[in-house]
Amino acid sequence: MARILLLHSMYGLRPAVHQAADRLRAHGHEVHVPDLYGGRVVDDPDEAVAIKEEIGMDELLKRSIAAAAPLSEGGVVYAGFSLGGALAQNLAFGDENAKGLLLMHGTSDMTDDASAPDLPVQLHVADPDTYEPVDWQNAWYLRMRRAGADVEVFRYPGAGHLFTDPDLPDYEQESAERAWAIAEDFLKAL
Repeated sequence: MARILLLHSMYGLRPAVHQAADRLRAHGHEVHVPDLYGGRVVDDPDEAVAIKEEIGMDELLKRSIAAAAPLSEGGVVYAGFSLGGALAQNLAFGDENAKGLLLMHGTSDMTDDASAPDLPVQLHVADPDTYEPVDWQNAWYLRMRRAGADVEVFRYPGAGHLFTDPDLPDYEQESAERAWAIAEDFLKAL
């Protein structure tokens, strides 16, 4: 089974992240869930943005790299929720041992010279999603394909941005269950 680094959203290391990790462990995966916020967890999007901006993206990426470093040698699947997905994408593109990339609710920008030949990538995103508009998703998909990644995108009509978190207003049970079933098949194939 897969070794997975699972990165949390801008809300911090919420119970939903631990639940997702436990769900993946129940399928035999080794899952690591670092706390990039040093224990801070919020429910309010404005507070979450404030914490993210206070720490800064450069520092969050450094913390993510530090969490990934001991896992990388044997190969790791990078995964994340929203902000964590963006960080996971950056890590996967910088790690020649990356086994896959599982993005829940979020992506990252990338340069036109990025390369990840044959990297299996799966994105699960609300449709529509205010944080991941369709034009952005389409451009992201084309850049990922040009980089050589093997990309699958699953859109969930009517779901909110973080539709897999049962403690947030975005939660949509049917979409969440469908996303996790598809993601589990993806991970099993790696």
